[in-house]
Amino acid sequence: MYTRENADQFISQSKHMLRPDYRLNYHLMAEFGWMNDPNGFIQYNGQYHLFYQHYPYKSVWGPMHWGHAVSRDLMKWDYLPVALAPDGEFDRDGCFSGSAVEQDGKLVLMYTGHVVTGPDKDKDYKQSQGIAVSEDGVTFEKWEGNPVIGYDAIPDRVSRKDFRDPKVFRHEDQYYVVLGSNDAQGNGLVLLYRSKDLRNWTYVNVLAVSDGRYGDNWECPDLFPLGDRHVFMLSPQRMPAQGEAYRNLHSTMYGIGDFNAVNGTFTAERYAQVDHGFDFYAPQSTLDDQGRRIIIGWMDMWESEMPTQQGHHWAGAMSLPREAVIGHDRLLFRPLDEVENYRSNLFEQRDILLTGEQIMDTFGDSYELKAVFEFEAGHTDEFGLKLRVGDEEETVLSYRPDDGLFRFNRERAGIGPGGERRVPLGLQEGRLELRIFVDKSSVEIFIGDGEYVLTGRVYPGMESTGIRAFASGKCTMVSFQKWDILT
Repeated sequence: MYTRENADQFISQSKHMLRPDYRLNYHLMAEFGWMNDPNGFIQYNGQYHLFYQHYPYKSVWGPMHWGHAVSRDLMKWDYLPVALAPDGEFDRDGCFSGSAVEQDGKLVLMYTGHVVTGPDKDKDYKQSQGIAVSEDGVTFEKWEGNPVIGYDAIPDRVSRKDFRDPKVFRHEDQYYVVLGSNDAQGNGLVLLYRSKDLRNWTYVNVLAVSDGRYGDNWECPDLFPLGDRHVFMLSPQRMPAQGEAYRNLHSTMYGIGDFNAVNGTFTAERYAQVDHGFDFYAPQSTLDDQGRRIIIGWMDMWESEMPTQQGHHWAGAMSLPREAVIGHDRLLFRPLDEVENYRSNLFEQRDILLTGEQIMDTFGDSYELKAVFEFEAGHTDEFGLKLRVGDEEETVLSYRPDDGLFRFNRERAGIGPGGERRVPLGLQEGRLELRIFVDKSSVEIFIGDGEYVLTGRVYPGMESTGIRAFASGKCTMVSFQKWDILT
């Protein structure tokens, strides 16, 4: 049987084996071993707590534990002891994803207990929900009455197996939880339950269900107020692509609409993609004491090559935390102001006429860029930036006015997976504004005011640190600013 103590001891004795080549500087990773979904994201007793799906013993998915880290500013993280291990009857094969809520000054985790029921672990399993409670936010004790939402609480015409990822929240003096599932007929759905005490739960309704376009199973749901509306965020599995959107095997999406707590329904005006890149999944949100709705996601993707699994002894990372705001009837995602406290070594140039490729007189592998381009229709075929440039390596960000598509291309980005992601982008007055974060093996691109974000992992050689701007035809790079980011 797994225990928290054994996990902590193993991590402490094994950290010396980590290879630093692709370890990120200002993103959260597991201290050792495997990391996936963010869990239990909350501000508690003056600190941000982030838990995560964790297999500490190898850099591959295994019986899930909950890793745990805290931060004062969501940039610098300190590791705490492993919070949960699969050591009970209802969670013996994994403490799957969940969330956190404060109750009477205590920190309560709600999570999925996973049990394998037959010879095929990918098909033979059952899932239920349990809680664990902490007086100090560090040491957690599982409730002796677990599970609090058992197998018999699954309604009719809902999967008897896929019943997971509780996101708990308070609304009008009661607790609610959303749970991911499907109808066993190929359509993802989310269930809603209600409680007064976190121990006794009543099924309310199917909150929302796919109409056939949005994947066969819904994971990691989140429901939260924003302004005078509600946002429903989820991770649909095996969702068919829709034009340039949802090009990954598994996706992230959100809807803005109205939540009816009495009926247990959410009505969305429309759905849209959360992140348009390669590597962003299972986002979870929290509300902090500044009134910000902050979202963080797993910065990798299932069934995608992860080079650090081979000999590096770690895999998986979290994205930069992002503030979500509503603008023009859509979500805008913006980097947090705290990142600016870690800037150094400003490099700046202005009004550069681009008629080919220009080597910028700066370089690096851990930095923030701001670039503004202006072009005239009919004079520019393509323009953009090349990052992490070295011998036969480059990550290309570009825009083509003829088809109106912004491109994130990592075909020559290094040893990891290739591919290209595209976003239809209508530019006002021929102006493109980019804010880009590069961190050793990651690239995050914020377009405009946060209308689109594209996230992806790249694995270039350590010497590939060049930065270039380019244009086919001509355009002007109005401004270029780069800061090293050091934590």
